[in-house]
Amino acid sequence: MTSHPERLTFLFDTHEDKLYRLARRLSRSAEEAEDLLQDTFLKAAQALAQVPDGYSREEAWLVRVLINTRRDQWRKAAVRQRAAPLVLAMTPDAPPDAESALIAKRAVWEALDTLRPRRRAIVILSELEGLGSDAIASLLGVAVVTVRWHLSMGRRDLRRALASYMGENT
Repeated sequence: MTSHPERLTFLFDTHEDKLYRLARRLSRSAEEAEDLLQDTFLKAAQALAQVPDGYSREEAWLVRVLINTRRDQWRKAAVRQRAAPLVLAMTPDAPPDAESALIAKRAVWEALDTLRPRRRAIVILSELEGLGSDAIASLLGVAVVTVRWHLSMGRRDLRRALASYMGENT
């Protein structure tokens, strides 16, 4: 049996890259992603005996901790007021392409922010990480039908949130 520091080092070395990519997708900045990753491994260090053995089970446990940590952060952030409208691009002067892309990216992230935490995590895992419903269900410990339902509802909610930005009627 390995010591606690060796086990934690092994977990970090083995899973850090994939967890960082997921954290980066769930966060607005690289600094937030690094903080989220640090919080995840801090929680792993505090509950090292609870981390299951085996690559896929370790990974699933760490992903759940990361997503739950981010969900807690979203809940805390939900009390602040959302200020930026989604229709920033609908001004008389058309912005240059780089600015349009930045505005569109901001609109998408703001639309994602309107989703409930679990739904947002599932949409991000599917659409941005490219995971299938079975893999997401396994990582989150939920039924595949639950993942599919959240994906369907999440896509519908995003379409509604972005409809005015895209110039569509709902």
